[in-house]
Amino acid sequence: MSRLSLFNSPLLLGFDHIEEMLERLSKSAGDSYPPYNIEQTGPDGLRITLAVAGFAPSDLSVTVENNQLAIRGKQNETGQRVFLHRGIAARQFQRIFVLAEGIEVAGANLDNGLLNIDLVRPKAESKVRTVEIKSGQSAAQANGRGQTIDLSAEKGPA
Repeated sequence: MSRLSLFNSPLLLGFDHIEEMLERLSKSAGDSYPPYNIEQTGPDGLRITLAVAGFAPSDLSVTVENNQLAIRGKQNETGQRVFLHRGIAARQFQRIFVLAEGIEVAGANLDNGLLNIDLVRPKAESKVRTVEIKSGQSAAQANGRGQTIDLSAEKGPA
């Protein structure tokens, strides 16, 4: 039995990695700790804010690998504390965000129990490139050159 895929169109070539990312995200979608906000800070800026009360900067790590932003937290419990009630969560966590191509992490800071991670999308420059179309070896040798199509008149995404 074959698997139904959103990206099985013959017109969508090389998008297998997107399907894999969506599968990973759907597996981790049920986890709700720690709570977070995502806000737009400008035309090219985003901020992810996680509520990490009780975590010190040394208890947190923020890494980017393969277009995935991973935020991990693990408190080191030292000392012999006896809790009569423990309502403040101190469990370890991992929160993964998939970043679009070109998104960069500008920085992270911890302020009053909130971890702020700033993201920016640098302005993309439109690139146009001419692709040479070659025919068989004998045809190229006979006329001394291959045929080309000039794509420079087309505009890339703005």
